Amino acid sequence: MLQELNNAYGFIFEKELLEEISKTGILKSAREGEIIMDIGNYITSMPLLLEGAIKILREDKEGNELLLYFLERGDTCALTLSCCLGQTKSEIRAVAEKDTQYILVPIAKIEEWTTMFKSWRNFVFESYQSRLSEMLETIDTLAFMNMDQRLLRYLQDKAKINQSQELQVTHQQIAYDLNTSRVVISRLLKKLELEGKILLQRNHLVVYDL
Repeated sequence: MLQELNNAYGFIFEKELLEEISKTGILKSAREGEIIMDIGNYITSMPLLLEGAIKILREDKEGNELLLYFLERGDTCALTLSCCLGQTKSEIRAVAEKDTQYILVPIAKIEEWTTMFKSWRNFVFESYQSRLSEMLETIDTLAFMNMDQRLLRYLQDKAKINQSQELQVTHQQIAYDLNTSRVVISRLLKKLELEGKILLQRNHLVVYDL
């Protein structure tokens, strides 16, 4: 596990901290589509991503989901951290965007390392800032972008996270993430294809405009 940690976080954390994480962290894995954390769960540890990607979703009272942001290797979730330290229930859902490996850090160590290691303290603060910026971008897309612009932005982000222009995703899955109907998504995907920004194929699509 130490080697995987070093590959993902060696440029951020000092050797002593990497060894501490390796000793106390719990190595976990999740398959694509698996729920890693759900709304209403009590959070007692914070994830550090080693491989893969996780999408963070919010849900309204009717059960409609909205994608907030993605996490990649070297990231953590500030909202999870907030729930950890505040000992409150999760208000978000974390789903593996693709096969993912991560380490769970216990809450006691989160606080202890903040005083022991400057690199950890900086990492936590920068994670808060990064996730806040991403949520503000999400708010901006909702407030200022048309649905076709939101859709293209979503596809571009998804392609970058998966490191592939070809996406294995259904119209219904996109509709869930963007909190709209499948009919609307199908119509807008066809519009984007006519504009030369994507190519629709059976069971997948290709994103050209990155």
